[in-house]
This record gives sequence, structure tokens and C-alpha cells, in this order.
Amino acid sequence: MAWDDLRARSLLRAMFDGAVASANPRQILARYLPPKPKGRVVVVGAGKSAAVMAAAVEEAWPDVHLEGVVVTRYGHAVPTKRIRVLEAGHPVPDAQSENAARQILAAVRGLSPEDLVLALISGGGSALMALPAPGLTLADKQAVNRALLASGATITEMNTVRKHLSAIKGGRLAAAAAPARLLSLAISDVPGDDPAVIASGPTVPDPTTFAEARAILARYGITPPPAVAAHLAAAQDETPKPGSLPHAEFRLIATPMMALAAAAEKARAEGLIPLILGDALEGEAREMGIVFAGIAQCVRRHGHPLAPPAVLLSGGETTVSIGSGPAGRGGRNTEFLLSLAIALAEAPAIWAIAGDTDGIDGTDDAAGAVITPDTLARARALGLDPRAFLTRHDSYTVFQALDDLIRTGPTLTNVNDMRAILIA
Repeated sequence: MAWDDLRARSLLRAMFDGAVASANPRQILARYLPPKPKGRVVVVGAGKSAAVMAAAVEEAWPDVHLEGVVVTRYGHAVPTKRIRVLEAGHPVPDAQSENAARQILAAVRGLSPEDLVLALISGGGSALMALPAPGLTLADKQAVNRALLASGATITEMNTVRKHLSAIKGGRLAAAAAPARLLSLAISDVPGDDPAVIASGPTVPDPTTFAEARAILARYGITPPPAVAAHLAAAQDETPKPGSLPHAEFRLIATPMMALAAAAEKARAEGLIPLILGDALEGEAREMGIVFAGIAQCVRRHGHPLAPPAVLLSGGETTVSIGSGPAGRGGRNTEFLLSLAIALAEAPAIWAIAGDTDGIDGTDDAAGAVITPDTLARARALGLDPRAFLTRHDSYTVFQALDDLIRTGPTLTNVNDMRAILIA
């Protein structure tokens, strides 16, 4: 069957939806639960998936007495009966983030070794559960957070800093839960699936240091508020290090690679050969667009590293460095796609999709977008200059005008970005 625009778009969307569905907590969480405990079960959690994960626990354990509190992003709450759900700000923490962190810490204190703390961790937890370290204010943390988001720092670098400005991240929540047994169930949204990076690792030991946090701010030319600078320089009360939390266990229930594998199955069902290039790719979004265009062209022209019809799949989290100039609307996925389209230069028989599996690319209302062989021609027909829009980080505006944005609404899960390039 020949590949036309309608068929290509349909498959790309099916692959994206398949990737998201593979990380649906209601479908996967129950299999990772431990045997039902004899003592109390306290459920805490933070992240974009925290509320739906809490609902999944309630569904799996209808006859277990559950108590506790989780926090999720505004608009991401779902109904629960036994576990309280709070909402807070993301990607910049707000007063509700601090309130939630205090309630979560209070919920795990005073427990016994017979009790179980079930921690539900997912992407976004860093901002949603924000308790400033002693001597710092929420405003201090907000200022650093905004600077890091605009700097082009990787998620690992951002979370290294966040952990050293926090009273709950970097293993501190696990330390507060002792001597109760603690089991973390986590959905990974970070390259490499490092438990210490997901939501800034509130329930696992932290191998990073104050010195590393200072170095990251210096690397990106960030001058923090005076209180933050003093706190990092004093380097007191270091985070719990490996080997110091023997009562804590960690289980990944959904990862970027699992999502890419689900997308690959959709491609195989349509007779395409899928190639997963990596699940933890990082770098500047527009530069990655150029690189991926080169790979796609090599497939189309030379049949390497595989012959068409084929799909190139990848995951991870790119960055967008705003700089000092004006910036328009758009996230890392739409910026990647606009760069990819420009680099492909209207090459025939190549389509692509890129989106954040949480349904929100950056801060806008779209998960991502789709490009087609005639994306540039259609944009120019509307009087749009794609290169000019890319220069000012205004990719959203282009795809909105083309009606090529992917809108899912909040998916209530998050296994980072999913990118697929179809070469027919």
C-alpha cells in the first residue's frame, strides 16, 4: 500500500498514542505492588502522574486501609476516595508546592518498622513538591528555577541544584520516613532513568554534592539570590548518600524505552521497520533537528542504516536555550520539528511527529506537532518565514497556523518526549 499524507499522519499519531498508553498507571501499576502489608499503609507522591497513580493503588487494593497525600499539577487531579490529592504549580513551584511538601513530610513521620510508605513518583515532582531548605524562601527557589529553565541546562543538572536547595528532595523524604519500610513506584521522564534524577530523587540516595550544584550555576552564568549563594557555599547538611537508606526500595513501572517499544510495535504492524536510535537523547532541540534530518535523508537515499519504508524512533529530553533575545511560543518538540523540516528542505516521502508524553510541550496547550513533506511550502503560502520563526523560538505559531499541532490534553503520565520519523 502506498504511503500518502493521511496514512502517514494516522500511523504517526497511533505510535504516539501507543507510547502514551504503555505508561498508563491504571494499566500497569498493580503488577508492581508488594504483598499487602500488616501495618499501616501511607501513600505519598509527587508528579504529573501522582493522582492517577494514587487512584490505581486504590483500585488494586480496595480492601486495604490507605491514608496519605499526593500532589500533582493543576488540572491533573482525578477522583480518589482514601488518598488526598493536592494540586500545585509547574514548572515553577508556587505556595501550594510548599504546602504539599509540608503535608507529605508530616504524613511519613512517626511510623514503625511494620508500616509501609508507598511513594508514587513521576516527572514534575521537583516543582510540585518544593520545600525550601532552612534559610531559603520559596521566592529564592522560584528565581533559581526560572533561570535554570531558560539556561539550556539538562534535567540532570537542574535537579542537582534543586536537591541542594530543598528540605525534601535528594533522599530527604526517605530519611524522614524511617524506620518504616518505603517502596517507591516511579514513572521515569529523565534520560537514563536515574532514580536520583526523577523528581529530584526524594526517596533515593543522592550522589551529587553542593560543589556540583555551585558549578552548574557557574557554568550557565546564573547569579543566584544572595541567600541561595550563601546556602550553597556553606554546604551544610548534605543530602543522604548511597548506602544510607537501607529501608528504601525503588521500582520503575514505566520508562521511555518501554514507550518506544510500544511505538515500534505499531510500526511493525503496518509493515515498517522500526529503529530505536536511543531513549535518552539530549542536546539543543534545533541542532538535533538538523542531525535527525541527515539520518532520515541517508535512509531515503542510501538505505542506511536501514532501508525504507522505515521509522526512526527516539526519546529523551532536548533543551531550548532562549538567550537574551525575544522569544515566541513553543516547546522543545515543536522547535525540534521546525528545525527538522527546514533541514529536510521538502524532501519527499518523509513525515515526523514529536511530542511530550505528558501532553504539554513546554508551557503551551499542545503535546507537540507533525511535519509533512510540504510543511515549508504550506507555511510560505501563509506568508510565514519558517527560519525567522525558528530564530525567535516561535515554532508553536507556525504549527498552529498549519493546523498541525497535536493536542491530547493532560495524559496523566510522563515518560519524556517521543519522536518518530517515517521514511516511505
